[in-house]
Amino acid sequence: MLRGSMVALVTPMQADGSLDWEALHKLVDWHLQEGTDAIVAVGTTGESATLDVKEHIAVIRAVVDQVNGRVPVIAGTGANSTSEAIELTQAAKDGGVDACLLVAPYYNKPTQEGLFLHHQKIAASVAIPQLLYNVPGRTAVDMLPETIVRLSHVDNIVGVKEATGDIARVGQILESAKEGFLLISGDDDTAVDFIAAGGVGEISVTANVAPKLVAQMCELAAQGKVEEARAINARLADVHTAMFLESNPIPVKWALAKMGLMPNGIRLPLTPLDAKYHSQVEQALRAANLL
Repeated sequence: MLRGSMVALVTPMQADGSLDWEALHKLVDWHLQEGTDAIVAVGTTGESATLDVKEHIAVIRAVVDQVNGRVPVIAGTGANSTSEAIELTQAAKDGGVDACLLVAPYYNKPTQEGLFLHHQKIAASVAIPQLLYNVPGRTAVDMLPETIVRLSHVDNIVGVKEATGDIARVGQILESAKEGFLLISGDDDTAVDFIAAGGVGEISVTANVAPKLVAQMCELAAQGKVEEARAINARLADVHTAMFLESNPIPVKWALAKMGLMPNGIRLPLTPLDAKYHSQVEQALRAANLL
């Protein structure tokens, strides 16, 4: 069910930071038309850290209602408080999502045993498919392959979004994980090689601006047509770079506004893209024929 290009969808906002429901509706429609295989609502790229709980759940429900079962919807429900993560995960389940994505607890830097017990408790508390999310550059803690393998044998934990860019981890995890455990790339640059090594797809930032190309790239990689997939990745290489010139989702929201798909609204402490990067992002979009 969870495979291919899974967009880490932005949450559109007006200039004053209010949620833009019309733009969200249009973005979801566009992704369905362009071939995106699944939609991740209110993850890091969706500014989960700046939405309150009521908004968080409202966005998830809006995406679920509009998608109407046409592709899977995955909700970002991670937190550095286990009880809060359980609350969000239960609310997302009640909202009709197909799965939840739970980032490793950030800032408080739990031990590997703490990571295991955190995710084990959420999985035992909410009966919905759950994806682990390892992104040490954001969380300051690295969920090691052996911890991921342990968690793969816990009921309801069905896969991991691995954003380290370390392709060697694919084999390390698959070797001992339960059968059918899903490995999903969280790094646009290395996604093709990740899929070729045994991954099932990627949760992508770049797919926000290039949904059709990323979907094609993931499909080719899954079919073993790695060189063709790499050719698409090469076309998107400057876009991948541009999306992280400042903290995600600053550049991607500016890019979508430049493409005319939504206003350029973002919430503090994030700020609009610095003007010194505008030309680089625009040039990357033009080079990939996205503008």
